[in-house]
Amino acid sequence: MKLAVVTSNANKAREVAEYFAGLLEVEHVALACPEFRHVDVGEIARGKAAYAYETLSRPLIVDDTGFFIDALRGFPGACAAYVQDTIGNAGILKLMEGVENRSAHFETAVAFAREDGIRVFRGILPGTIVEPQGAGGFGYDPIFAYEGRTLAEMPLAEKSRISHRARALEAFRAWVRQERAS
Repeated sequence: MKLAVVTSNANKAREVAEYFAGLLEVEHVALACPEFRHVDVGEIARGKAAYAYETLSRPLIVDDTGFFIDALRGFPGACAAYVQDTIGNAGILKLMEGVENRSAHFETAVAFAREDGIRVFRGILPGTIVEPQGAGGFGYDPIFAYEGRTLAEMPLAEKSRISHRARALEAFRAWVRQERAS
């Protein structure tokens, strides 16, 4: 099966292609999809997949990611990119001043669309909010720690192996293998 990875981010498409090497032929398609509003990243990904499939009429995946902070009742959630662009990590840390519960998680939903419908695969990476550490990564990486280190402190290859996106892609890959076996 040839799979279109619908994203404006060529690096993301390249990562997906490497992830599925030997299992699927992957092609990058830079189609701009509308961002549907919903609190569930899975529903946002499902909406983007429906739009992309209606436009392209071939098997494809899209994804959406959210950042959820427990003490802030899930904020910024599915609006993570907007919050990062407006108040950034400094704003998140300001909101967290004096807050004891530092638990948070990233969630990525990968939506796969083909003629028989849309399936959503999720990956979650639990962690904690910390003071900025590390020089790598982007976005929330310097303030999000997983197993004692921020994502900004991890080499890219390690971050890519344990990430929320990798976990969602692994769920999709397991499903593809099961489909091929049946």
